[in-house]
Amino acid sequence: MGLFGKKEEKKIDISPILPREIYQSAVLDLKDVIAPSALEVQSKQINLGEKIVRTFFVISYPKFLSDSWFSPIVNLDKEFDVSIFIHPIDTQSILRKFQKKVAEVQSQIYAREQKGLVRDPALDSAYLNLEQLRDKLQQATEKIFDVGVYISVYGDEDKELDKIETEIRSILESKLIYVRPATFQQEQGFKSILPLNKDHLNVHSKLNSAPLSSIFPFVSFNLTSNQGILHGVNRHNSSLILFDRFSLPNYNSVTFATSGAGKSYAIKLEILRTLMFDTEVIVIDPEREFEYLAEAVGGRYFNISLTGEHHINPFDLPAPRPDESRANVLRSHVVSLVGLFRLMLGGLSPEEDALIDKAITETYALKDITPDSNFEDIEPPILSDFELVLAGLEGSDQLVARLVKFTTGTWSGFLNKASNVDINQKVVVFSIRDMEDELRSVAMYLVTQYIWNAVRRNLRKRLLVIDEAWTMMKSEDAASFVFGIAKRGRKYFLGLATITQDVADFLRSPYGVPIITNSSMQLLLKQSPTTIDVVQETFNLTDEEKYLLLEAGVGEGIFFAGTKHVAVKVIASYTEDQIITSDPSQILAIKQAKENLRLGANQ
Repeated sequence: MGLFGKKEEKKIDISPILPREIYQSAVLDLKDVIAPSALEVQSKQINLGEKIVRTFFVISYPKFLSDSWFSPIVNLDKEFDVSIFIHPIDTQSILRKFQKKVAEVQSQIYAREQKGLVRDPALDSAYLNLEQLRDKLQQATEKIFDVGVYISVYGDEDKELDKIETEIRSILESKLIYVRPATFQQEQGFKSILPLNKDHLNVHSKLNSAPLSSIFPFVSFNLTSNQGILHGVNRHNSSLILFDRFSLPNYNSVTFATSGAGKSYAIKLEILRTLMFDTEVIVIDPEREFEYLAEAVGGRYFNISLTGEHHINPFDLPAPRPDESRANVLRSHVVSLVGLFRLMLGGLSPEEDALIDKAITETYALKDITPDSNFEDIEPPILSDFELVLAGLEGSDQLVARLVKFTTGTWSGFLNKASNVDINQKVVVFSIRDMEDELRSVAMYLVTQYIWNAVRRNLRKRLLVIDEAWTMMKSEDAASFVFGIAKRGRKYFLGLATITQDVADFLRSPYGVPIITNSSMQLLLKQSPTTIDVVQETFNLTDEEKYLLLEAGVGEGIFFAGTKHVAVKVIASYTEDQIITSDPSQILAIKQAKENLRLGANQ
């Protein structure tokens, strides 16, 4: 029992210590969290876990440094770290050294004069520069610093590091700035790169204040203005991309992306934020993606289809503005109608084109509509009236036969009725999802024409969004009409936003590139490998930007405003995301929540 008691005593003595030791052995130190799994120091690089790191230092600068010379390095789409160490030097000590140096240069100049040698411009320039800098140091307008600039690049293999090194060298050497690898000093170089503020490498160049300021590291591109909405976050430096499209030379934008890359999400986010600035928004929606947004903000939603209750009469005339003549308005509308009939009837020969033009003019005359009429107090004709007039013209039999399906045939419920839509709302969405594929381009042309007439009637700040614009670009008449809006929209305070996933079809149109050049804002999100080369050529992208678009995540890409562009990430708040999401799972969850609320209210 005595022995057993002693053992029991020892057990009681150590029990308070064991849990503490176990706990402390399990606690991870910060160093354990951030340290790599292994580290091997070599003469030219360091193997850091699964990565390889190589450190360089700047050894030589040119006589003059331009502003933001470091910008191309900071904005490289590579994985690297930069450390800049600035060590101030006492002005009095440097002035004493300058005095000796000035005397040395002056004596060399004097010696050459005594020997009767030709003047050396390099010595004269050095003497002048030394004297000027000495004066500025004496006046305390300049200081001298020991400056060390170290760059560490990371890669998965030697070839990748060699490629990055070559790229950095070529950029810097083109500016007469030379770098050297920290051979046999890679450990000191890596320690100098770490955020510990310790300069272990100690490779310095003496710079005064003016050239030193040109190395200021935060020179990555900012793309922002003092007003506007948040379009996204700059992926280079996490700054905000703020822009008001209505403050740019024109108010148009284009958005290119593959399916599921977030193009509709981005434009819906812009719509929500644009509404805060008293802007009316009109959307042509081919896939019913904007219905919930219109409902959430109290807008109007029109479903344009063969059996729908909403109709648009293509013969509606816009009211002329004070600076427009009725004759010009009527002539312009007749031209637009001819383009619409080309789409409807599958193309027209020159003779048929002339017949259609004549029939339209006579159809308006049948309703006593002439350039002298008051367009606001008239009842416009409908398609049946046009068919009646066309049938009375010689040589129109085939045209009438092709037109019948739009007046009395299966497609008659689409065009042959008076307009009954009103777009005097903050947000108006025209859906053509339920329209037959054969009529989609016709429907988009008709809706766009109606919107354009309404825009010209009342001058207001508006944004017109055409989703899946490639559908219209397949027809030359429709593409020409969109291009006309892009060119003339600014006059009517209208911004045009075209969105497309089929970049090839859009750019294949003769009006594709002109629409892009007439758009002050462009947004490129994730691109398909089959179209990336066309996009690269059209937007003059670098190879790095090309690969950025190929590997971009949802909502990531390149944002252009004028001549500048940056990598962007579109970010929405939780509330905005619930309104604009196109994710089927989220939409289903929202619908289910609404249904549960309805059932709960009924109970």
